[in-house]
Amino acid sequence: MDRQVVKLAEETLARYRELNDELSEPDIYSDQKRYAEVAREHARLKRGADMCETLLSSIQEEKEARELMPSADSTEEREFYAAEAEAAEERVTDLTERVRLELIDRDPNDDKDIILEIRAGTGGDEAAIWAGELYEMYVRYAERLGFKHRMLSSSEAESGGFKEVSVEISGDGAYSVYKHEGGPHRVQRVPKTESQGRIHTSTATVAVLPAAESVDVALNQSDVEMDTYRSSGPGGQSVNTTDSAVRLTHKPTGVVVTCQNEKSQLQNKEQAMRILRSRLLEREQAEQREKEGELRQAQAGTAERSSKVRTYNFPQGRITDHRVNVTSHNLEATLGGDLEDFTRALAAQERSEKLSTGDETHQGNGAGA
Repeated sequence: MDRQVVKLAEETLARYRELNDELSEPDIYSDQKRYAEVAREHARLKRGADMCETLLSSIQEEKEARELMPSADSTEEREFYAAEAEAAEERVTDLTERVRLELIDRDPNDDKDIILEIRAGTGGDEAAIWAGELYEMYVRYAERLGFKHRMLSSSEAESGGFKEVSVEISGDGAYSVYKHEGGPHRVQRVPKTESQGRIHTSTATVAVLPAAESVDVALNQSDVEMDTYRSSGPGGQSVNTTDSAVRLTHKPTGVVVTCQNEKSQLQNKEQAMRILRSRLLEREQAEQREKEGELRQAQAGTAERSSKVRTYNFPQGRITDHRVNVTSHNLEATLGGDLEDFTRALAAQERSEKLSTGDETHQGNGAGA
């Protein structure tokens, strides 16, 4: 039995019950801000609290069964209590890992909204068209899940699609759903402009950033340089006759964000600041993960798998995720936003890796009693 997990389970269950009591007080509805905070924390803890309650009950059941064994009146009764204790012990072992994964090893960003950035990679015009199709796929997935979405910034390509596009997706656990989509997505097909019917390979890269609030990132306004310019469309076509487009440069890191989708300079600045905070948060968390040596999942779209995370083969109607070796032959449905099979497989792999890492840590530290 892992005493750290047991202590955390007791504290989590106590906190969840406090929140239950607070939500049952009529006065809380007069303070909508407080109500929203309590309701959000209550919803976030519910699944973990249910696991904690079952874990603590199983620990008590095992204890009681073992205490009754010496006083059993017969061999059959002693064997019955022994079986009860063994079954409870198995539940405790399983639930301990599940509680640890839920409350200790859970990704702190899982509850956050996201900013999804898609950029055309290799392949010229075809890459930009492909970036546009990925954008549509992710927006449709959001709609299937009941998530909200809004475009934050975009740079359209003359041939269609986007050179780059940023979209905010908000909903319950949006980051937990989309976080594994980061990396290069490769498409194999015959472009419309290909006269000889040859298959071309193009790529677009996807970055999934946890949406950052002002409290998440310490951002000194004096470190941010703002430039304004006139918005323009494909081919330099004028979209706006005023300097409403905004370019923000974070001088300490060199991170640059541009926004020109809105007619108002203020709105463009607000959206650019939101993207900037999210990029800085992701950068900060990536540096922390690197220090801690926990880059397994974060490296999915960088050097470790720089070639591709997923391939979309149009001639064969096949999509393959190379990280989990999952293949679907329903290309049309996938591009229509049906990504659940991939999401589930990637989430299962993440859980398996965390449990495996946890087991190694426990064995190395001699944790448990």
